[in-house]
Amino acid sequence: MKRSKLRRLAGFGIVLAAIGGFTLSAAVPASAVSAVSAVSAVSATVPGKVQTAGDPLNVRRAANAAATAVKTVANGATVNIECQTTGSSVAGPLGTTTIWDYVPALGGYVSDGYVQTGSDGRVAPDCGTGTGSAQCAASCAAEGVFRSSDAHFVAYDTDADGSSGVVQYWLADGSGPYYVWASGGNGTSVDKAAPVAKGKWVFYKVCTGHNTSPPTFAGCSAGLTDFAA
Repeated sequence: MKRSKLRRLAGFGIVLAAIGGFTLSAAVPASAVSAVSAVSAVSATVPGKVQTAGDPLNVRRAANAAATAVKTVANGATVNIECQTTGSSVAGPLGTTTIWDYVPALGGYVSDGYVQTGSDGRVAPDCGTGTGSAQCAASCAAEGVFRSSDAHFVAYDTDADGSSGVVQYWLADGSGPYYVWASGGNGTSVDKAAPVAKGKWVFYKVCTGHNTSPPTFAGCSAGLTDFAA
């Protein structure tokens, strides 16, 4: 399969550059907000058909083959894809690909290498814009979800490595980072409301970390932008 690249939102590079240093000096430019809002307005789903050797297909919390399997979906089942993102490379019966499909009805992602969509490339919008998408840390010892419906973050600790799973996020007014810590050990999670008003965006990363002063982080994911529905 062809490897696809994520679209870059106009004017958003300023935000990413600032957040890369864990600081924001100003609110996001209006042009960036408008561009992201335009993408988030796309709500139609795209149908696909699961194709495996016969076994059920794992649905992952994040676009990574090592991320937690939240459920399975049967071979031959029809799924409705809301968005797609780039994740770990998977060799499936339909080819090798880094494209992952977010299926809201299943609450997670499936590799596009197992889904017939009629195309080797993207068939749906990019994830991270009002989809409630998740991102696993590089080590997959931490996972996080932004639940758009009620503006809650859920942070997960998925490994007994002595570190916490943590979501760190920044708001549209330039404030942050704020934190959601899953510090109860392997297999635990923390669900916490975020002060994100309806229609407003939030930028976040998922890391492993230690709640020291100041906190320390490792294995952070790439940043995602999402919206409160």
